[in-house]
Amino acid sequence: MARQFFWILILAASLVAAPALAATPVPGGNRHVEQPDIPFGSGSRARALKTTFEAKYRKVYALLKRDDKLRAKIVEAASAYRIDPMHIVGAIVGEHTYNVDAYDRLQTYYVKAVSYLTTRFSFAYDGEDVDVFIKRPQFAACDAETGSYAVWTCRERVWNTQFRGRVVDGKGFPNNRFSAVFFQPFYAGQTFGIGQLNPLTALQMSETVHRVSGLPVLDHRYPQQVYRTIMDPDLTLPYVAATLKTAIEAYAEIAGFDISSNPGITATLYNVGNPRERAQALRRENAERAAKGEEPRLPEENYYGWLVNDKLTELKALFAAN
Repeated sequence: MARQFFWILILAASLVAAPALAATPVPGGNRHVEQPDIPFGSGSRARALKTTFEAKYRKVYALLKRDDKLRAKIVEAASAYRIDPMHIVGAIVGEHTYNVDAYDRLQTYYVKAVSYLTTRFSFAYDGEDVDVFIKRPQFAACDAETGSYAVWTCRERVWNTQFRGRVVDGKGFPNNRFSAVFFQPFYAGQTFGIGQLNPLTALQMSETVHRVSGLPVLDHRYPQQVYRTIMDPDLTLPYVAATLKTAIEAYAEIAGFDISSNPGITATLYNVGNPRERAQALRRENAERAAKGEEPRLPEENYYGWLVNDKLTELKALFAAN
Protein backbone atom coordinates (compact mmCIF):
# COMPACT_ATOMS: atom_id res chain seq x y z
CA MET A 1 0.00 0.00 0.00
CA ALA A 2 2.82 2.39 0.92
CA ARG A 3 4.61 1.59 -2.35
CA GLN A 4 1.40 2.30 -4.33
CA PHE A 5 0.95 5.62 -2.51
CA PHE A 6 4.60 6.52 -3.34
CA TRP A 7 3.97 6.09 -7.07
CA ILE A 8 0.74 8.09 -6.88
CA LEU A 9 2.76 10.98 -5.39
CA ILE A 10 5.38 10.68 -8.13
CA LEU A 11 2.68 10.70 -10.82
CA ALA A 12 0.97 13.73 -9.27
CA ALA A 13 4.25 15.62 -9.08
CA SER A 14 5.01 14.89 -12.72
CA LEU A 15 1.59 16.19 -13.76
CA VAL A 16 2.09 19.39 -11.84
CA ALA A 17 5.55 19.90 -13.29
CA ALA A 18 4.53 19.05 -16.84
CA PRO A 19 4.30 22.05 -19.17
CA ALA A 20 0.82 23.08 -20.27
CA LEU A 21 -0.25 21.83 -23.68
CA ALA A 22 -0.28 24.43 -26.44
CA ALA A 23 -3.69 25.87 -27.20
CA THR A 24 -5.35 24.68 -30.41
CA PRO A 25 -5.17 27.42 -33.06
CA VAL A 26 -8.56 28.62 -34.29
CA PRO A 27 -8.30 29.30 -38.03
CA GLY A 28 -9.26 32.64 -39.49
CA GLY A 29 -12.58 33.25 -41.16
CA ASN A 30 -16.16 32.54 -40.18
CA ARG A 31 -17.57 29.23 -39.02
CA HIS A 32 -21.03 30.33 -40.18
CA VAL A 33 -21.66 30.49 -43.92
CA GLU A 34 -24.31 33.19 -43.44
CA GLN A 35 -24.33 36.00 -40.90
CA PRO A 36 -26.08 35.02 -37.64
CA ASP A 37 -29.24 36.93 -36.78
CA ILE A 38 -28.75 40.56 -35.78
CA PRO A 39 -30.58 41.53 -32.57
CA PHE A 40 -33.74 43.59 -32.95
CA GLY A 41 -32.27 46.46 -30.89
CA SER A 42 -29.46 47.06 -33.38
CA GLY A 43 -31.94 47.16 -36.25
CA SER A 44 -34.31 49.52 -34.46
CA ARG A 45 -31.46 51.96 -33.74
CA ALA A 46 -30.49 51.98 -37.41
CA ARG A 47 -34.09 52.54 -38.50
CA ALA A 48 -34.53 55.35 -35.98
CA LEU A 49 -31.54 57.11 -37.51
CA LYS A 50 -32.82 56.38 -41.03
CA THR A 51 -29.67 54.53 -41.94
CA THR A 52 -28.48 51.00 -42.67
CA PHE A 53 -25.78 48.74 -41.28
CA GLU A 54 -23.84 49.04 -44.52
CA ALA A 55 -23.97 52.83 -44.32
CA LYS A 56 -22.82 52.74 -40.69
CA TYR A 57 -19.96 50.41 -41.62
CA ARG A 58 -18.94 52.71 -44.46
CA LYS A 59 -18.91 55.67 -42.09
CA VAL A 60 -16.51 54.08 -39.60
CA TYR A 61 -14.45 52.66 -42.48
CA ALA A 62 -14.14 56.20 -43.88
CA LEU A 63 -12.97 57.49 -40.49
CA LEU A 64 -10.26 54.82 -40.34
CA LYS A 65 -9.22 55.44 -43.95
CA ARG A 66 -9.11 59.22 -43.59
CA ASP A 67 -7.31 59.48 -40.23
CA ASP A 68 -3.75 58.19 -40.44
CA LYS A 69 -3.13 59.34 -36.85
CA LEU A 70 -5.93 57.09 -35.60
CA ARG A 71 -4.49 54.15 -37.50
CA ALA A 72 -1.06 54.87 -35.99
CA LYS A 73 -2.56 54.99 -32.48
CA ILE A 74 -4.25 51.63 -33.09
CA VAL A 75 -0.98 50.07 -34.23
CA GLU A 76 0.83 51.51 -31.21
CA ALA A 77 -1.75 50.15 -28.74
CA ALA A 78 -1.75 46.74 -30.42
CA SER A 79 2.04 46.56 -30.25
CA ALA A 80 2.06 47.40 -26.53
CA TYR A 81 -0.33 44.52 -25.78
CA ARG A 82 1.17 42.17 -28.37
CA ILE A 83 -1.96 41.63 -30.42
CA ASP A 84 -2.77 42.08 -34.10
CA PRO A 85 -4.15 45.59 -34.78
CA MET A 86 -7.09 43.94 -36.53
CA HIS A 87 -8.47 42.92 -33.13
CA ILE A 88 -8.79 46.58 -32.15
CA VAL A 89 -10.11 47.51 -35.60
CA GLY A 90 -12.70 44.75 -35.34
CA ALA A 91 -13.96 46.04 -32.00
CA ILE A 92 -14.25 49.59 -33.33
CA VAL A 93 -15.94 48.54 -36.56
CA GLY A 94 -18.40 46.23 -34.83
CA GLU A 95 -19.43 48.80 -32.24
CA HIS A 96 -19.97 51.60 -34.75
CA THR A 97 -21.79 49.39 -37.22
CA TYR A 98 -24.27 47.81 -34.83
CA ASN A 99 -24.45 50.23 -31.91
CA VAL A 100 -23.68 53.91 -32.52
CA ASP A 101 -22.54 55.89 -35.53
CA ALA A 102 -18.92 56.97 -35.69
CA TYR A 103 -18.20 60.68 -35.50
CA ASP A 104 -16.89 62.16 -38.71
CA ARG A 105 -13.70 63.40 -37.06
CA LEU A 106 -11.52 61.95 -34.32
CA GLN A 107 -11.31 65.43 -32.77
CA THR A 108 -14.96 65.14 -31.72
CA TYR A 109 -14.06 62.33 -29.31
CA TYR A 110 -11.47 64.56 -27.65
CA VAL A 111 -13.99 67.39 -27.25
CA LYS A 112 -16.53 65.08 -25.61
CA ALA A 113 -13.82 63.67 -23.32
CA VAL A 114 -13.05 67.12 -21.95
CA SER A 115 -16.76 67.87 -21.44
CA TYR A 116 -17.06 65.04 -18.92
CA LEU A 117 -14.53 66.71 -16.63
CA THR A 118 -16.99 69.51 -15.86
CA THR A 119 -20.15 67.38 -15.70
CA ARG A 120 -21.50 66.41 -12.29
CA PHE A 121 -22.63 62.79 -12.03
CA SER A 122 -22.01 59.68 -9.95
CA PHE A 123 -22.07 55.93 -10.38
CA ALA A 124 -25.21 55.10 -8.42
CA TYR A 125 -28.61 53.43 -8.48
CA ASP A 126 -31.72 54.79 -6.78
CA GLY A 127 -29.72 57.12 -4.57
CA GLU A 128 -27.15 54.49 -3.52
CA ASP A 129 -23.62 55.21 -4.67
CA VAL A 130 -21.74 52.19 -6.01
CA ASP A 131 -18.99 52.80 -3.42
CA VAL A 132 -21.59 52.27 -0.69
CA PHE A 133 -23.23 49.39 -2.54
CA ILE A 134 -20.04 47.30 -2.83
CA LYS A 135 -19.51 47.61 0.93
CA ARG A 136 -22.57 45.42 1.52
CA PRO A 137 -21.65 42.10 3.18
CA GLN A 138 -22.44 40.10 0.05
CA PHE A 139 -19.30 41.57 -1.56
CA ALA A 140 -16.93 40.80 1.33
CA ALA A 141 -15.27 37.86 -0.46
CA CYS A 142 -14.27 40.12 -3.34
CA ASP A 143 -12.00 42.13 -1.05
CA ALA A 144 -9.65 39.14 -0.92
CA GLU A 145 -9.18 39.18 -4.70
CA THR A 146 -6.01 40.63 -6.19
CA GLY A 147 -6.02 43.09 -9.06
CA SER A 148 -8.75 45.26 -10.55
CA TYR A 149 -9.87 42.60 -13.03
CA ALA A 150 -10.42 39.94 -10.39
CA VAL A 151 -12.04 42.36 -7.93
CA TRP A 152 -14.55 43.88 -10.34
CA THR A 153 -15.29 40.55 -12.02
CA CYS A 154 -16.08 39.17 -8.58
CA ARG A 155 -18.36 42.11 -7.85
CA GLU A 156 -20.14 41.63 -11.17
CA ARG A 157 -20.65 37.95 -10.33
CA VAL A 158 -22.09 38.82 -6.91
CA TRP A 159 -24.47 41.28 -8.57
CA ASN A 160 -25.66 38.59 -11.00
CA THR A 161 -26.16 35.91 -8.37
CA GLN A 162 -27.43 37.87 -5.37
CA PHE A 163 -28.93 41.18 -6.52
CA ARG A 164 -29.98 41.13 -10.16
CA GLY A 165 -33.78 41.03 -10.39
CA ARG A 166 -34.15 40.47 -6.64
CA VAL A 167 -35.34 42.27 -3.55
CA VAL A 168 -32.50 42.51 -1.00
CA ASP A 169 -32.95 44.12 2.41
CA GLY A 170 -36.26 45.54 1.26
CA LYS A 171 -34.86 47.17 -1.89
CA GLY A 172 -35.63 45.94 -5.39
CA PHE A 173 -32.93 45.76 -8.05
CA PRO A 174 -33.45 45.67 -11.84
CA ASN A 175 -32.99 42.51 -13.86
CA ASN A 176 -30.21 44.13 -15.84
CA ARG A 177 -26.44 44.13 -16.13
CA PHE A 178 -24.34 45.56 -13.28
CA SER A 179 -22.77 48.01 -15.72
CA ALA A 180 -26.13 49.24 -17.00
CA VAL A 181 -27.62 49.74 -13.53
CA PHE A 182 -24.72 51.50 -11.79
CA PHE A 183 -22.37 52.78 -14.50
CA GLN A 184 -24.61 54.52 -17.05
CA PRO A 185 -25.69 57.69 -15.20
CA PHE A 186 -27.09 59.57 -18.20
CA TYR A 187 -29.26 57.37 -20.40
CA ALA A 188 -29.42 53.91 -21.91
CA GLY A 189 -27.35 53.53 -25.05
CA GLN A 190 -25.03 56.43 -24.26
CA THR A 191 -21.77 56.52 -26.19
CA PHE A 192 -18.43 55.48 -24.74
CA GLY A 193 -15.88 56.78 -27.22
CA ILE A 194 -14.13 55.29 -30.22
CA GLY A 195 -14.07 51.85 -28.61
CA GLN A 196 -17.56 52.12 -27.07
CA LEU A 197 -15.96 50.84 -23.89
CA ASN A 198 -18.11 50.02 -20.90
CA PRO A 199 -17.13 51.91 -17.68
CA LEU A 200 -17.15 48.65 -15.71
CA THR A 201 -14.82 47.05 -18.25
CA ALA A 202 -12.50 50.04 -17.94
CA LEU A 203 -12.39 49.59 -14.16
CA GLN A 204 -11.60 45.89 -14.63
CA MET A 205 -8.73 46.64 -17.03
CA SER A 206 -7.34 49.57 -15.04
CA GLU A 207 -4.38 47.88 -13.34
CA THR A 208 -3.34 46.04 -16.50
CA VAL A 209 -3.32 49.31 -18.44
CA HIS A 210 -1.44 51.01 -15.61
CA ARG A 211 1.21 48.29 -15.72
CA VAL A 212 1.61 48.14 -19.50
CA SER A 213 0.88 51.70 -20.59
CA GLY A 214 1.60 53.68 -17.43
CA LEU A 215 -1.82 55.37 -17.32
CA PRO A 216 -3.28 56.33 -13.91
CA VAL A 217 -5.32 53.68 -12.10
CA LEU A 218 -9.04 54.42 -12.40
CA ASP A 219 -11.19 54.91 -9.31
CA HIS A 220 -14.96 54.27 -9.28
CA ARG A 221 -15.33 57.15 -6.82
CA TYR A 222 -14.24 59.56 -9.60
CA PRO A 223 -16.59 58.79 -12.50
CA GLN A 224 -15.52 61.87 -14.46
CA GLN A 225 -12.02 60.39 -14.67
CA VAL A 226 -13.47 57.10 -15.92
CA TYR A 227 -15.60 58.76 -18.59
CA ARG A 228 -12.80 61.01 -19.77
CA THR A 229 -10.59 57.94 -20.16
CA ILE A 230 -13.27 56.14 -22.15
CA MET A 231 -13.91 59.10 -24.45
CA ASP A 232 -10.30 60.21 -25.09
CA PRO A 233 -8.84 58.12 -27.96
CA ASP A 234 -5.31 58.46 -26.56
CA LEU A 235 -6.44 56.95 -23.27
CA THR A 236 -9.11 54.48 -24.32
CA LEU A 237 -7.28 52.53 -27.05
CA PRO A 238 -4.96 50.84 -24.50
CA TYR A 239 -8.09 49.78 -22.61
CA VAL A 240 -9.60 48.31 -25.77
CA ALA A 241 -6.35 46.45 -26.43
CA ALA A 242 -6.16 45.16 -22.84
CA THR A 243 -9.76 43.92 -23.02
CA LEU A 244 -9.06 41.99 -26.20
CA LYS A 245 -5.79 40.60 -24.86
CA THR A 246 -7.61 39.39 -21.74
CA ALA A 247 -10.11 37.51 -23.91
CA ILE A 248 -7.33 35.89 -25.94
CA GLU A 249 -5.54 34.77 -22.77
CA ALA A 250 -8.75 33.47 -21.18
CA TYR A 251 -9.57 31.24 -24.14
CA ALA A 252 -6.01 29.87 -24.31
CA GLU A 253 -5.75 29.26 -20.57
CA ILE A 254 -9.27 27.97 -19.87
CA ALA A 255 -10.76 26.60 -23.10
CA GLY A 256 -7.51 25.55 -24.76
CA PHE A 257 -8.03 27.59 -27.93
CA ASP A 258 -5.71 30.16 -29.49
CA ILE A 259 -8.05 32.80 -30.96
CA SER A 260 -5.29 35.33 -31.67
CA SER A 261 -5.58 34.84 -35.45
CA ASN A 262 -9.34 35.35 -35.66
CA PRO A 263 -10.48 38.97 -35.10
CA GLY A 264 -14.09 37.91 -35.61
CA ILE A 265 -13.94 35.78 -32.46
CA THR A 266 -12.29 38.48 -30.36
CA ALA A 267 -14.78 41.03 -31.69
CA THR A 268 -17.59 38.70 -30.64
CA LEU A 269 -16.19 38.48 -27.12
CA TYR A 270 -15.72 42.25 -27.01
CA ASN A 271 -19.40 42.52 -27.90
CA VAL A 272 -20.81 39.95 -25.45
CA GLY A 273 -18.31 40.33 -22.57
CA ASN A 274 -17.40 37.90 -19.77
CA PRO A 275 -14.71 35.98 -21.73
CA ARG A 276 -13.59 33.85 -18.78
CA GLU A 277 -17.13 32.60 -18.07
CA ARG A 278 -17.67 31.87 -21.75
CA ALA A 279 -14.33 30.05 -21.99
CA GLN A 280 -15.30 27.95 -18.96
CA ALA A 281 -18.65 27.10 -20.55
CA LEU A 282 -16.92 26.04 -23.78
CA ARG A 283 -14.44 23.90 -21.84
CA ARG A 284 -17.33 22.12 -20.04
CA GLU A 285 -19.18 21.58 -23.30
CA ASN A 286 -16.11 20.11 -25.01
CA ALA A 287 -15.42 17.84 -22.04
CA GLU A 288 -18.94 16.46 -22.47
CA ARG A 289 -18.43 16.09 -26.21
CA ALA A 290 -15.14 14.27 -25.65
CA ALA A 291 -16.87 11.84 -23.27
CA LYS A 292 -19.29 11.02 -26.09
CA GLY A 293 -16.49 10.60 -28.62
CA GLU A 294 -17.44 13.80 -30.45
CA GLU A 295 -15.13 16.40 -31.96
CA PRO A 296 -14.62 19.59 -29.90
CA ARG A 297 -16.61 22.66 -30.85
CA LEU A 298 -14.49 25.60 -31.94
CA PRO A 299 -15.26 29.13 -30.73
CA GLU A 300 -17.80 30.74 -33.06
CA GLU A 301 -18.46 34.29 -34.17
CA ASN A 302 -21.77 36.06 -33.63
CA TYR A 303 -23.35 38.52 -36.09
CA TYR A 304 -20.93 41.25 -34.97
CA GLY A 305 -17.77 39.17 -35.34
CA TRP A 306 -19.05 37.70 -38.61
CA LEU A 307 -19.01 41.17 -40.19
CA VAL A 308 -15.45 41.77 -38.98
CA ASN A 309 -14.17 38.59 -40.60
CA ASP A 310 -16.21 39.24 -43.72
CA LYS A 311 -14.63 42.70 -44.14
CA LEU A 312 -11.17 41.73 -42.93
CA THR A 313 -9.33 41.92 -46.26
CA GLU A 314 -10.64 45.43 -46.83
CA LEU A 315 -9.76 46.51 -43.30
CA LYS A 316 -6.26 45.05 -43.45
CA ALA A 317 -5.57 47.02 -46.63
CA LEU A 318 -6.00 50.26 -44.66
CA PHE A 319 -3.03 49.31 -42.49
CA ALA A 320 -0.72 48.03 -45.21
CA ALA A 321 1.47 51.14 -44.99
CA ASN A 322 1.45 51.44 -41.15
